[in-house]
Amino acid sequence: MPDGVVEADAFAEYLGNIRRLVRDRLIPAEPRLEGEETLPEDLTDLLRQAGLFGISIPTRHGGLGLSMEQQVRVMMEVTYASAVFRARFSTTIGLGSQPILYNGTEAQRREWLPRMASGEATAAFCLTEPEAGSDAGGVRTRARRDGAEFVLDGSKRYITNARQAQVLIVMARSEEGSRGAGGISAFIVPRDTPGITMGPADRKMGQDGSATSEVYFDGVRVPETALIGGREGGGFKTAMRGINHARLHVATTCVGQAQRLLDEALSYARQRKQFGQPLAEFQLVQAQLADSRAELLAARSMVLETARAFDAAGEAQGGIIADIACCKLFASEMVGRVADRAVQIHGGMGYMRGTVVEQFFRDVRLLRIFEGASDIQRLLIAKEIMR
Repeated sequence: MPDGVVEADAFAEYLGNIRRLVRDRLIPAEPRLEGEETLPEDLTDLLRQAGLFGISIPTRHGGLGLSMEQQVRVMMEVTYASAVFRARFSTTIGLGSQPILYNGTEAQRREWLPRMASGEATAAFCLTEPEAGSDAGGVRTRARRDGAEFVLDGSKRYITNARQAQVLIVMARSEEGSRGAGGISAFIVPRDTPGITMGPADRKMGQDGSATSEVYFDGVRVPETALIGGREGGGFKTAMRGINHARLHVATTCVGQAQRLLDEALSYARQRKQFGQPLAEFQLVQAQLADSRAELLAARSMVLETARAFDAAGEAQGGIIADIACCKLFASEMVGRVADRAVQIHGGMGYMRGTVVEQFFRDVRLLRIFEGASDIQRLLIAKEIMR
């Protein structure tokens, strides 16, 4: 449902603007993220003004209408800076907006997509629970029909931007006694609906400035018009549309972070001297840089090729599910290796707080876990290729 490819000259100009934003404003602001719960509002405003909340939303709904390939190229630029900047709008452009765009009613699209595209409404995606993470079919949150309303009860865990969100996309089991993916429905729930409470911000290994928290639903009443698409039982399909979009964006994030790590490692190796010569002159250091460059090129090529296939497939995404999983698996493992080499090249300095490679080393560890851990991606790939 995207509007199509934005004209090449206009997109090139936009991409240049994003590149300047990253170099001139976001990278210098990275030290401000340390110890923060969420991105400071002035930095969030920069993302809004740049249109980043609307890159995946069609122009008819107030967004930029970028193709997936164009989105990927934008995100590679954005994630050259800390991944925390991307995290502030990533749920909105993927898991928040895409289920409504592709599976929602026209009324739901009109109400929420323009607000998401402008950055007025941050979306949070509420799927993960204490007993439902990799096993998304294990959702226990209940949606009980009561006349023309549904009553939601349950809890969600590790929900990105929940404390900053204006709207929640909630997966809940609406069919009593159902098991697995069947019987799960998706709901659009305004954050200020009575009965919703938020846990404190989680304390994490990295990703300072990107908040996650638990969300509790206690007798939360929503009208039946909150049911995405107006039909029960389609929640898992709705979720997967957003998840596939998000997984490709996570793979893209890995590419952007790896490029920054490689550049930091190369710069340090050139200027740091040992035994009377720069580290970059030592062949074992050169080998680490070369391996990082080769893996980075492979991941970038995979992501761009799969983004083009995503655009060509349109709504028929089934044929590229394995390719998206391959991108997420390879790129997230790749960036972990690049981060480790970057720290090693920096030596003791790489272990010190306040250095870019130390911060990124902690931040990128998450990328092998969320939106489907690496082992889940392997199982998914195997399942798809054996069909």
